[in-house]
This record gives sequence, structure tokens and C-alpha cells, in this order.
Amino acid sequence: MSFADLGLAATLQTQLANLGYLTPTPIQQAAIPAVLAGKDVMAGAQTGTGKTAAFALPLIQRHIQRQDKAIRIRVLVLTPTRELAQQVYQSFIKYSGGTELRTVVAYGGVSINPQLEALQQGCEVLVATPGRLLELAIKELIDLSHLETLILDEADRMLDMGFIVDIARILKRLPETRQTLFFSATFNDEVFALSKTLLKQPELIEVAERNAVATKVEQTFYEVDSKRKAALLAYLIGSKNWQQVLIFTRTKQAVDELVAELAKDGIGCAGVHGDKSQGARERSLEEFKAGKVRALVATDVAARGLDIQQLQYVVNYELPYNAEDYIHRIGRTGRAGKEGLAISLVSHKEKYLVADVEKLTGEHVILQWVEGFEPNFLAQEDNQPKRKPSKKALRAKALGQSSKSGKKRPKR
Repeated sequence: MSFADLGLAATLQTQLANLGYLTPTPIQQAAIPAVLAGKDVMAGAQTGTGKTAAFALPLIQRHIQRQDKAIRIRVLVLTPTRELAQQVYQSFIKYSGGTELRTVVAYGGVSINPQLEALQQGCEVLVATPGRLLELAIKELIDLSHLETLILDEADRMLDMGFIVDIARILKRLPETRQTLFFSATFNDEVFALSKTLLKQPELIEVAERNAVATKVEQTFYEVDSKRKAALLAYLIGSKNWQQVLIFTRTKQAVDELVAELAKDGIGCAGVHGDKSQGARERSLEEFKAGKVRALVATDVAARGLDIQQLQYVVNYELPYNAEDYIHRIGRTGRAGKEGLAISLVSHKEKYLVADVEKLTGEHVILQWVEGFEPNFLAQEDNQPKRKPSKKALRAKALGQSSKSGKKRPKR
């Protein structure tokens, strides 16, 4: 099947050919006709399989065919992180080359003035994080009354980050008659519950087994004492000559500590987390993409929205409390059909998180040892609390929230 078979305009076909897109991926083959038909869609596919193009291309096609050329916000894409907002924005710009479609991106953590200037020039597509969008809407700086299509990109992550209240407030400002699209690599019960309130007779599209890992990503789990994780990671990077490694931790403090530890071993690296300014985060990402630093250490803020086609290595320095985040993390490698390697360093007290990954993916995990870094079973990290805290409490702590007082407003 070709893009022509999907009914895309000649202008779009030419632009896609110039970009090297010759054959639509399975998610694009299934979703593009449904979106063009005006249906509500709930679509899931593995990361790196072209989900953004699956909703961007038919919406660009709609713009090309539109008779009413008035410049109004007709498409709103909500994303959970600034990085993903930037990625989706760049995709719309790239795919719409040769058309007059105007796209603007808006997110917090940076000055609002350049975004306001772009909005004042007019746009048809607005890509935004929930917090900045609400700020614009409350101050009546944008008009959403002509909105035709709402997209929740990575809907599960938005709910997990506590955006449900913001989403509810946004929905009250949108026309009731609209097309709504959910796109994500994972669907959990919360997402399905939300979809029942927002989607009208949606078309459910799943081009692979739900919550599945890309087939070309090799997964390896090493059991190691928590105090020796940094040393093992430095050994793996050095001995195997890895030149571009994305490393995930659960907390901001762990990012900073690991960056310092790797620097002691002569491994050039940068850190990305929510307390970093947007400019600092963007500089770190650009240095990593350009190969100026060998490793990028990040919290899950970078799990969605970081798209490096050639990225081969991802390391879970700490397993996430949410098993769905494991899929998104390792989905940063093995993109566009390429091979990738995902390494997870597992301490004794993290083994219950391995069980969660097994349950979600349906795959059996075999814990391996690295010679010289074998776990010490005689001192099996007996400093664990007698009563293990709930996963909800652990995740709240990692996100800087209080499990007692409710969720802290996340940085957007």
C-alpha cells in the first residue's frame, strides 16, 4: 500500500517522498482513513511506528481540501511534556511543507511572549501542554470556538502526571461537536475510562498487541547491588564502547548524582529533568543528538518526545514504578524498524517491579549477572523498610508529590 492508496493529496505525497516516506506504516494505514472520515479514534501502536504522522497527515489533508481559508484554530494537540510538544510541532511543520498550514507550539517553562507573537499571526494547528493552554484560554488570548479536532497524544502519560483536572477544564472551553483522537503506545484502565466520556463511537485501532515492546529491541536485565549500579553502568559504556546512551532514573536528584558519578569515570554526559530550565533541557538534548556528550541521563520527562532515529542504547538505571513507562522508555530505541538494546539494572528491592513489567508485556524476564558485579546475597540490601510502601506512594515521591495531600501541579 502507498500513501496514494490512502487518498492523500498530491502535494502531501510529494512532500512525503521528499522526506523519504515511501510506504505508510501499519498504524498509518489503519488510522489515516478513519481520521479522514471524521471518526473519533482510539489508536495504540508501539513507539517509533509513526503515530504522529497517522494523525497529522489526514489533518493536513483536510486543510488542503478546505474551501473556507479563514485562519482559525481548528486543531488542538495536547501533549504531557514540552519535549513531546516540540516533536509534534516539528512533525506538522515538516509534513505540511508546500502548504500554507500554520502551526504554533505553546508550553510552559519559557517566556510566553514569543508564543503570543506567533499566535497573533494566526494558526490552524496549536500544539500545547495543558498548563500553558489553560493560561492562554483563561486570559482569553486564544479563541477555541472554531475547534474541529482534539488530539490527546500520550493520553496515559497525561493522566499519570495528574493532568486530569486541567484536561477537564480545557474540555469545558471546547465545542461539544468535534472529532476527538487518542494516540498512545500504551492504554491503561484510566485511559479507557476517560475515552468513554470523551469519544463518540470511536474506532479502536491496535496494530500490535497492546502494551507490546518493539520486536527489534533486545531487552537485557542485570541484577546488581544498588551501590554498584553506577560502576557497572560506567563499565558497560566503556567496555562496549557505547557512544550514545540514554539513561533513565526515577528522580531529579538521581539524575544529578549519576551525571556526577559518570563524569568521574571520564564519561561526558548531561542531565535532563523538570527542574532544569527549558533552554538548558534543549541544549542538553541537542548536545546529545549531535554526539557532543556520550550519555544523557533523564527522568521520565524525556521518555515521551525524544526522537533520535539512530539511538541504539537505552538504560533503565532504575526501573519505573509504572510498568507502562518501561515501554515508553525503551521505545526511544529501535525506532523506524531499526535494532536497539535496552538494559535494565535491577537491585534486589526492585525485583517486584520486574514482575510488573512481565505482567504488562507478557514476557518472561531472566535476570543475568555481569562478571565482577555479581550481587552480594549475604548482604541482600536488608535496609528495606519492614513494610513496603505502595507503588502509588513511591511514584508520588518520585514525582515530588504528596500521596496524602493530593497531587502537586506538575511542571509543564
